[in-house]
Amino acid sequence: MIRTKVVELSTIEAIAYRQKLRNGKSGVVIIRYDTAQPGLASLNRGTGEPDPSANTNLDLFPIETFKEALELTSGMPYSRRGAVKISGSQETSDVEESPEELATVDSNEYEAIVKAYTNKKGELSYDLLNKDFIQFARSSKIIADMVNNGASEDAIRDHIVKVKLESLTGNRELTTAQTQRIVEMLDEVSPRYVLRELNDEIRKMLSLAKG
Repeated sequence: MIRTKVVELSTIEAIAYRQKLRNGKSGVVIIRYDTAQPGLASLNRGTGEPDPSANTNLDLFPIETFKEALELTSGMPYSRRGAVKISGSQETSDVEESPEELATVDSNEYEAIVKAYTNKKGELSYDLLNKDFIQFARSSKIIADMVNNGASEDAIRDHIVKVKLESLTGNRELTTAQTQRIVEMLDEVSPRYVLRELNDEIRKMLSLAKG
């Protein structure tokens, strides 16, 4: 299953982790030590708040507990991990990830970017990632030419991400679709859009080029 590391909660006696859900969204699973039924909530990307599933008992799994679980797992990268089961809890590994998702999380490129930008807490440092990508964008002649020729923001960002991933792994055959899937996987556990600062920098560069 594709999920993050397990964290221990303080609001109730339980553990939690983020997991890919059947609908393609990111969700948080809470497993109490004293009951077999886990609690599940999806992450509302619009509000940043948890949306508990219909069959989740909010007396056992208060909304504050889901908020704590989201905060503690924020930025933790996905990886392929086994199902979690404690005290007779039900298995939560029945989510069927697509072959593309499994290939992405198992790829050398995803592993390389996680290794390069993960801090000592095991969280992805989006500030470090964006700083590195922005530094490359500012120093690249190809990016300067793309900006001066009026290339789109998406095209410039895709080129930056592709080149940075190539430099991290040495793989010169990455496709745009592969790089986009990697960014999407990173973005699902981000407290904000993972490349927001890079996008802001690209827009600034395009604006300055137009005079």
